[in-house]
Parts: sequence; C-alpha cells; structure tokens
Amino acid sequence: MTLAPLLAAPVMVQAHAYAALAALALGLVQLARPKGGAGHRLLGRAWVALMAGVAASSFAITGVGGPGHWSWIHLLSGWTLLMLSLGVIAARSGRIAAHRNCMLALFFGALVITGAFTLLPGRIMGAVVFGG
Repeated sequence: MTLAPLLAAPVMVQAHAYAALAALALGLVQLARPKGGAGHRLLGRAWVALMAGVAASSFAITGVGGPGHWSWIHLLSGWTLLMLSLGVIAARSGRIAAHRNCMLALFFGALVITGAFTLLPGRIMGAVVFGG
C-alpha cells in the first residue's frame, strides 16, 4: 500500500477521495451507534456534508468519457445529492423509515459499492491499495 498515486493526483481528485474515505469511516461509526439523539444528528450532519462534498467534487473530475467530459458515473453524483436532500427532509418530517432507507442506500450504493469499483486495476485507489 502506498499513497503515492493519490498524492500525485490532481487536488480535486485528492479532495474527493479524502472526503469519501472520511464519509465511509463516519458512516461506519454512525451505523454502529445508537440512532436518534443529539450525537446521531451531529454525526449525521457531518456525514451529509461529507457526502455532498464527495458528490459535488466529482463534477470537477472528468476524463473517463474523454477529456473535459462527464461520464455515466456522474449520474450517481446527482442521485446522491437528491437522496441526501430526501433523507434529510424525511428525518425532519419524522419519516424515520424513509430517512433510514435513503441513508442506507447512499452508504452502500454511493460509498461501498462505488468505492469497490475504485479498486479496479488502472484506478488511482487500486494503485494505492494494491500498488502498481
């Protein structure tokens, strides 16, 4: 494992990756902690801010579909911003099951599954974890 590929990447890619890693770690903490209460809300706000940062920063990362072009993966960023909004609205309106479903879908879909794809050969995080 070496951070060299990530440290050599453009600043926006680094910011995107660090925010995603922080959101993953905070999300795991949030899943393990009791739900509701001030602590849950505080960590939840931080997680939503991190996830919004991950999604927003992705729009500055192009090239997969050609230099300067967004790819299909940017649809996930739009979906993430939408689901974050719906999840927060659900929590504030007392629809806890809807809130839980939105946030779990984001955690597993936008972080865990998508994060696993960043480990593929030829990707920066793949090089960080597996070398090469």
